[in-house]
Amino acid sequence: MSYIVDFKNVSTVGLESSPVAEALAGLRANEARYFMNKYKHEFTVVPASESQGTLDYVNRILKDERDIEFAAKPLETSSFQVENIKMSYVFYEDGLSVNVMYTIDDTKKRAVGFKLSDGMEVPKELEGKFKFARQKSKLAGTIRGSYFVIKGEY
Repeated sequence: MSYIVDFKNVSTVGLESSPVAEALAGLRANEARYFMNKYKHEFTVVPASESQGTLDYVNRILKDERDIEFAAKPLETSSFQVENIKMSYVFYEDGLSVNVMYTIDDTKKRAVGFKLSDGMEVPKELEGKFKFARQKSKLAGTIRGSYFVIKGEY
């Protein structure tokens, strides 16, 4: 069942099994606020068990581009298009958020982003491979983020 993320009243719905559920909910709400403010798009998530296509797409890009496979359990996904950008998100139980930004008509604006919830450790799959910048968020506390540019066609 899909869930429209409310960034005014942050809820841990769907994320309850995460040890950093509150921070992950804040991170998810932060994304929802961004897409509402910039694109007037309601950020909707679905349980990972109901969105194998999105999981396969994100996992394929991670594996093909950087040989990354996360051990953490995926809890939720989101997949949508705003303007000419296809967006895909996976929110993991350990507090990690992975997003794929795939601009349809501009091969130079395609990337995979990683965001770490406040209070989580850097996943072993990313240790030493990426530098993380810090960003303060009223909804999510301190978010650590990094990214890489997608080179292939997906």
